Amino acid sequence: MGCIITGCGKAAPKLVVTNDDLAHLVDTDDAWIVQRTGIRTRRIAQGESATDLAVAAAEAALGIESGNAMERSGWRRPASGSKAVDPASIDLVICMTISPDAAMPSQAALVRRRLGAQRAVCFDLNAACSGCVYGLSVAESMMAAANAPGSARNPLRRALVIGVERLSRVVDWSDRSTCILFGDGAGAVLLEWSDAETGIRSTFLKNTDDADGVLTLGTAHRESLPSLFDALAAEQALPARPADSATAGFGECADQAPENAFDPQSFPPHIAMSGQAVFRFATAAVVEAIEEACGRAGASVGEVDLIVPHQANERIIRYAAKKLGLPMERFQLSIESSANTSAASALMALTDALVQERLRVGDTAVMVGFGGGLTAGSVLFHL
Repeated sequence: MGCIITGCGKAAPKLVVTNDDLAHLVDTDDAWIVQRTGIRTRRIAQGESATDLAVAAAEAALGIESGNAMERSGWRRPASGSKAVDPASIDLVICMTISPDAAMPSQAALVRRRLGAQRAVCFDLNAACSGCVYGLSVAESMMAAANAPGSARNPLRRALVIGVERLSRVVDWSDRSTCILFGDGAGAVLLEWSDAETGIRSTFLKNTDDADGVLTLGTAHRESLPSLFDALAAEQALPARPADSATAGFGECADQAPENAFDPQSFPPHIAMSGQAVFRFATAAVVEAIEEACGRAGASVGEVDLIVPHQANERIIRYAAKKLGLPMERFQLSIESSANTSAASALMALTDALVQERLRVGDTAVMVGFGGGLTAGSVLFHL
């Protein structure tokens, strides 16, 4: 028994932005970007919201026809039949994102409402670009607990796990080192509990402290409204506004920060990245995550039919393939036309692999994520 993948879908905005288009914004060209990243185009949302993208990807995974103009594709497990899954039968919705339409209601709540998944429990999860594997791992754990003998938990038989990003809203379009990397999109997986099949065989999650702040995204709202102290100061004389501190009590500030501390309040409200440091972390994290997932499942890397990694940079994937002694044909590459869509990217790539029939029922695959936090993880599953 276990969680099996019975549907998969992706959605992307209509607007295609090429490398040549970006050359009008920053000092770059198509050859420079392709050589360093493998990216040729990315999709950028104009009128589409994160909710629009997430719902379109979810509907594709459920087999629901849609009349919207976004690019979308989907795959359904052959044994599931041709009939679409009723959203009212979904028990759980998890949305992984760092760029939701709103902090409250959650992105998952917005999707739940639009889909009509009226009985679903829903919440958001932020593990940056590792969100794909964190979301699958959390969903599988909750479903396993709910279906254990004698369980006194919410019944969970069907779950939608959705990664969605509108990163174009949090990119500095004057920064050549980052603006070339990112795009918008959504990917979704339908998980169902099976009493006869295993499906997900192992998971691996790992966090590493980003002590140097090599990959950050601050909050844009922190200076947009007056603070409590600003508001009170307008009414009465108050002492100087205290500095924010993670350890200070309400209205207090710490006398001295630890020597190794960095201030999250100083993070800019757009993606900032130290490319070389992130590359070193990512190349090691991918190899470790693949080997750990295989080891925990009692499988060898050679038994895996396809590896579906987070689509951050083609060079990272090629480095991992070399370290593992595997040909590139064993890795799904979708970055050329989608760029880095953070929590959505591996789920979008999985949809591509299924639609292209690079992955079929009966195959074994590993999904790998790595990103801000710093986070990393993997899921090994039998399709």
